[in-house]
Amino acid sequence: MVRLTKIYTKTGDKGDTGLGDGSRVAKYDLRVEAYGTVDEANAVIGLARIQNDLFDVGADLCTPIVKNPKYPPLRLAALKALELEQEIDRFNADIPSLRSFILPAGNPAATHLHHA
Repeated sequence: MVRLTKIYTKTGDKGDTGLGDGSRVAKYDLRVEAYGTVDEANAVIGLARIQNDLFDVGADLCTPIVKNPKYPPLRLAALKALELEQEIDRFNADIPSLRSFILPAGNPAATHLHHA
């Protein structure tokens, strides 16, 4: 388990940031944008069961693919994507075909999930 003792490092004050393998890239790098977007989705979808999976996606995205990494990175397997697709299919199995847009309404959990 990762234990954070402070939320700032001051190592990015010149416009770069550290990746999961310790390498540095510009804060505007597309990889940083990608895992930032996953972090946002993770924060919004915290009520759903896939929050841990999204956290793992972010960890995978922030670690470059290199030969012989110093530390073995967390990588998502195609099997996980298949599991998520099957879960979506299961949830959608009993839903009738949509004939119009769905407005976010109902209980707070439904509204948060619609936002996500």
